[in-house]
Amino acid sequence: MDRWEREGLRSANNGMRNQLEHLLDSFERQQGRLADAFRELENARTQASSPDQSVEVTVDAAGVLTGLRLTAAAMRQTPEQLSSAIVDVARAAARQAQQRTEAIAAPVDAEFDDLPDLPDISPDAPSLHEIRAFFRGDNEDSPR
Repeated sequence: MDRWEREGLRSANNGMRNQLEHLLDSFERQQGRLADAFRELENARTQASSPDQSVEVTVDAAGVLTGLRLTAAAMRQTPEQLSSAIVDVARAAARQAQQRTEAIAAPVDAEFDDLPDLPDISPDAPSLHEIRAFFRGDNEDSPR
């Protein structure tokens, strides 16, 4: 190996080292932000009510029903009207929860866009972009 080849390898090695250091620095900065976002998502609750206020639901960040309140006016509705109102309000709360979750995650998610992907540094490494897409449901294999 001649001097020029060694210099080329050193240069490539330094470039890879700089990319890895940048990646690690970014991950360290984001670790606290991720923990805060997860904590906020764990505690997030969204409420929605029917137009007449007879049905109120509470959902968590995933849109899972955690609370249901029915007033006396709700009990005067037919079973079909009441069930429809509950479903409609639960859907509205789930949509609001999804929007809130996206708003909480957006700043952290945007920071990942600036990071190099691991296969750019090491061809056999898993792709962070593919992992993010999977958890977002951006791929065709994920359930919708």
